[in-house]
Amino acid sequence: MAIYNTPSDAANTAVRSFLTSVGEHYLGRRFNTGIGYGKATWAQICSEFNRACAYCEQPGQLQIEHLLMFNRTEYGLHHPGNLVPVCKTCNKRCRNEANCYVSWQEHLTQVCAGQSPGTAERRKARILEHMSRYKYPELNEQEKHAIRVIAEALYDNIKSESEKALTMYRKLDKAFVRKESGGSV
Repeated sequence: MAIYNTPSDAANTAVRSFLTSVGEHYLGRRFNTGIGYGKATWAQICSEFNRACAYCEQPGQLQIEHLLMFNRTEYGLHHPGNLVPVCKTCNKRCRNEANCYVSWQEHLTQVCAGQSPGTAERRKARILEHMSRYKYPELNEQEKHAIRVIAEALYDNIKSESEKALTMYRKLDKAFVRKESGGSV
């Protein structure tokens, strides 16, 4: 749970909601990993990875990893083909020199650094096979662009509306609330 919420948090939540809806559009049904079909599918995915992290293969408490990040940078969809189980440590995506998150493939390479030759390639092949099995949509450039444009507009609009609401509240507070209470709070 967030300790401090900002207009950007609300905007990011709206973008994730949109990406969930687009993922469900391609899947052809709802996909809530907390109940019903979605929960059963998530359990099946965890089982297919032997209830271990898709990156480091260590068993333990597993979390959902969106391979293509579920944000307004990569626009990964909430779709079974984009979800793999990972441990808490591996769910913290590495960053590059420019402080940008790396791709899941580069993150996997870094997780596997120092392990036996071929480990990263074997795990990558397994993840790619998973994406194919669950038919993660291979979006063309026009589809990616459409998602990007809508997500950016949604982000900007939600953030702007939140800021406008605060401005409106301040005006109402000044005109009515403080006036009625004699100006002190």
